[in-house]
Amino acid sequence: MAKYLIDVNLPYFFSLWRHSDYLHQRDIGDAMLDSEIWAYAKAQDLTIVTKDTDFSNRILLRQPPPRVILIGFGNLRMRDFHERIHACWAIVCELSEQHKLVTVYRDRVEAIA
Repeated sequence: MAKYLIDVNLPYFFSLWRHSDYLHQRDIGDAMLDSEIWAYAKAQDLTIVTKDTDFSNRILLRQPPPRVILIGFGNLRMRDFHERIHACWAIVCELSEQHKLVTVYRDRVEAIA
């Protein structure tokens, strides 16, 4: 059963997310509005993984579910993106279990309870 909903603005073909714990928005409807994504993730108890700050702003005013993992760095070459995410993904997932918002920056990871 999926634990993470990968937003449409993140790579679909990414080896880390090709696992049953991950559901990409493209697989359920890539034209969904943010409010529909939020409702779907909440109903399925999924953590939203996104680059869209609308989700991180929304979670600051609410309690989970859903939880949000925000990829908070700008555009990178795909190889650099993969390297950065692979390097920190285990800690990001661990932090996400206890925090409603985890933000991944180029040089650090921050979490808000």
